[in-house]
Amino acid sequence: MAISKQKKNELVADLTELLTGAKTTVYAKYQGLTVAELQELRKAAREAGVKIKVVKNRLVRVAMNQIAVYKDTDTTGLTGQLLYAISDEDEVAPAKVLANFAKTHNALNLAGGFNDLGHSLSEDEVKALAAMPTKNELIAQVVVQLLSPVTDSISGLTGGIPEILSGLEAHAN
Repeated sequence: MAISKQKKNELVADLTELLTGAKTTVYAKYQGLTVAELQELRKAAREAGVKIKVVKNRLVRVAMNQIAVYKDTDTTGLTGQLLYAISDEDEVAPAKVLANFAKTHNALNLAGGFNDLGHSLSEDEVKALAAMPTKNELIAQVVVQLLSPVTDSISGLTGGIPEILSGLEAHAN
């Protein structure tokens, strides 16, 4: 069923807005997924702050050509039935959501992506991105590292007091 020119223009406008604010966009082949599985993917993506779009690749190319950053982006990978995962908050979230879903659903295959600088990402780069910790996980790791000297000092003092007291008692006797 063909869609009207007006509907196509609306889709391109929505895509242009999404891609303009996107930190990372990842696309995957989804042929073989059921509607229920796509709904499950959309739910997981929504919880991670990622938007899932299933649109014609030609409309994505038109939207990308309207954005200065993406004008020179290589779009040769945009072939076949693709779904797009887009995040305007986290660079890693789209890749992570699709990779986690692909672990349990063999019909979903990561194909590539592009970042907010307009660089194309290969399938291997997307998989490497998915293996990275999220922004919040990285912040937590930094906080733990910053607090570790304080924690170690408190642990040392707490653990050493009973030993000091028993040593003093032994010396007094």
